[in-house]
Amino acid sequence: MKKSLVALALMGAFSAAYAQSSVTIYGTVDAGVTKKTGTSTAIGKRDNNKLGFKGVEDLGSGLKALFQLEIRYEPDTGTIENTSGANSRPLFQGQSRVGLQGDFGTVRLGRGLTAFQESITAFEPWSGIPSVAGYQTDLQVAGYTSSPLDQTGNSANRFSNAFFYNTPVIGGVFQLNATIQAKEANGNAAVAATANSVAIPANMVPSTTPYSLSATVDNGQFAAMAAYEKNALETKLWSVAASVKPIPALKLMASYQKQDQGQTVFTNYDTKSWILGANYTVGAGKILAGYGQKTPDGVVKTKQASLGYEYNLSARTYVYLDASNKRAATTVNFYGVGIHHNF
Repeated sequence: MKKSLVALALMGAFSAAYAQSSVTIYGTVDAGVTKKTGTSTAIGKRDNNKLGFKGVEDLGSGLKALFQLEIRYEPDTGTIENTSGANSRPLFQGQSRVGLQGDFGTVRLGRGLTAFQESITAFEPWSGIPSVAGYQTDLQVAGYTSSPLDQTGNSANRFSNAFFYNTPVIGGVFQLNATIQAKEANGNAAVAATANSVAIPANMVPSTTPYSLSATVDNGQFAAMAAYEKNALETKLWSVAASVKPIPALKLMASYQKQDQGQTVFTNYDTKSWILGANYTVGAGKILAGYGQKTPDGVVKTKQASLGYEYNLSARTYVYLDASNKRAATTVNFYGVGIHHNF
């Protein structure tokens, strides 16, 4: 009898300990057929394809340990190579972070989206995915990159070797976010000087400590953000954005950005951009629309109009259509159709 009680107690303790820790495997598979002016029809993607692992362990007294690892891969080949074919991407391209969460907020160390880059995606009609029809990789960042000294092929919107902090959501609506990158060389290739810019040596150490700050407010119907970021080349970016839902099915959004490259570019170093967007849900479908402009000093203005449609086949799978017209020195039309699955 005593042995049975001891065994039962041990099983209960083991079950309780196991319940306090969990690991989730997740990912995205997205592929489609794309056609862009001047190129052949190809198998491409609308979103980043990823395989991720994330976990949380309850440490007691409201404290939790967190980790997240995320691999990026190409849907048409299954490789993690970049577009140039040079296998220079880190294995965990998306993110690799570990940290703690408690009443003080969330603290993490490693690689991930900067505070600005993580906050701005809520105010872009394609929700920040890197679709050619979307705005996140160009207009919504005013041509800016968070990681100019990373190796070729690394995502341009992340800090490596960084500290990340998010406050608790104050009053259920307000949050402050900060990212600080260590002054470490990240294996960048050398870039020769031009008549309008300075040279960048290979494996250059930042001349300053890169950092990113954002503040967000979201009550469900109205949301807004403001952000400031300085990268390893001392390029600066300011951004403000807002969205409103006049009815539950409709989300209207707008953002404005300014990039200042004055530390490394001698002329035409300011770039400004703005975007207007909308999402409208109709039954199982959603319409995405946007228009924006990017205006570099002394350079031809970029204008982009985009339209998309998603139709949910299930809670995890949808098919999509995208089209865009982007005009600068030349005009580029883009068309894409595909399928997106989350697991």
